[in-house]
Parts: sequence; C-alpha cells; structure tokens
Amino acid sequence: MSFDTPLPPYLSTTDPQARYLSQTAFDLLLIELVPTISSITTLHNSSTSHQHDPFSSAPPAHSSALVHQQQQLSSQQRQLANAASSQQQLECLGYRVGQGLAERFSATKPRFTETLDVIKFLCKDLWTLCWRKQVDGLKTNHRGVYVLTDNAFRPLLRMSVDVRRVDGGNVNGVPGTGAVVAGEGIEDEEEEREDRSVTARARPFLCFPCGIIRGALCGLGIEATVNAETMELPCATFQIKTIGSPTTGIGGGGGGGGLGKG
Repeated sequence: MSFDTPLPPYLSTTDPQARYLSQTAFDLLLIELVPTISSITTLHNSSTSHQHDPFSSAPPAHSSALVHQQQQLSSQQRQLANAASSQQQLECLGYRVGQGLAERFSATKPRFTETLDVIKFLCKDLWTLCWRKQVDGLKTNHRGVYVLTDNAFRPLLRMSVDVRRVDGGNVNGVPGTGAVVAGEGIEDEEEEREDRSVTARARPFLCFPCGIIRGALCGLGIEATVNAETMELPCATFQIKTIGSPTTGIGGGGGGGGLGKG
C-alpha cells in the first residue's frame, strides 16, 4: 500500500529496506483503537472487581435504599476507574509509537541543540507524517510551555455528532417545538449541554496522539507532560510542559517556517 498523497521529502524512496503503510489504514486503526481498549479494560476490571465485590457477599442491610445508593456509587467509581485505565493504556501505546517515529525519521538529521528546534520538528515533520499537515498555531512562554493548535485535527474530522431530529414541527417528540422554541435560553442550554457531551466523548481519542507526542519528545531527549483538549470539533489543542532541559537527542534540525504564533 502507498500514501494517498505524495511522499514527504524526509521519506526516502531509494531505500530498499523502507516499508510504507497507507495513511487510511492508520486512520482506521485510530477509529477502532479507542473502543477496543475501552471494552478490554472494562471487561478485565469487571471480572476482577466481581471477585472482590463487597456487596456480593454482604449481609442483609437494614435499609435497602442505602445499599442501592452504595451500589450506584460503586458503579460510578468503577466507570471512572475504567475510563482512567483506558486512557492510560492508549497513552502508553502512543508513547511507544512516538519513540519509534522519532528514531526512524530524525536519524539522518543533525543533533538538535535547542528545545524549540525539537518542537518545530514535531510541528512540521512529525505532524505531517502522522496527520498530513502542519500545526496551525504554536505558542510558547519561553519557559518550557508550548501550546500547539490544530484547527482540523485529522482523528476528529470524521467524528459524528448527534443532533436533534426535527419532524413536522416536533423535536424529540415534543409538539410545536420544531419551528419555534419557547425561550432562547432553553435552546442555548441544550446546545451548550450537547457541546459538552460531544467534546467529552472526543477526549479519549486524543490520548493516543498525546502519547505519540510525548514519546517523540522523549526519543529526542526531552522529558515532558502532554495534555490535550477540544472545545469545538475538529479543533484540538495540545499543551506541552517540558521537564528540565533536553539531554541527548538522536536527531536534530527542523526549520521554523510555516508555524503560526497565534
């Protein structure tokens, strides 16, 4: 398989040992990766917690309502734990991928001497390799914090959004609400609640890219923490906080053209 677009200049077409993979296959992997990891984690944790569930062998309580409340609380705690575990596994998978990409595609470059050069290599070369474009914005406070903005982040481009169905003047089966909504405040609240739900569901799909970024930085000699958020699809913002100064890099260079400062 081959890339859908022409190969970037840093991919050597004369290397007889070079192997390439379709970008579409990478997109499909990311689509299935999040629900797969989530299902595996939930199944594993549920089987483990069931063996130590205090309510399965607890003696009868005086108040069934109290037991029910405790069970609900325990269920919510398990859901939060499953989500945190899934996100951690996704980040770890991306970390290893990022390390491999940094080792492979910076081997022919001179050694980096500045942290900003590493960030620019990440924003231009690595971003193009993974997501077919450079970042749209790069900001820094020159004290180890970098904010990368991608206004059309590829993993979020095809994410579907549930919208209210309007049929004959009805919305969700409520007569007379399709054409006119009683009160603009109600409509605004529903839209805001829907936006929060969409962005919350999109955040797990940013864990794997965060791992790629952190792994690539580590491979280039920079320890950092990476956090991502999305306030509106398909825009994504990544915040990189470096820990100390870069030690030894395996690659280098990386020009600074094409990056926005706002």
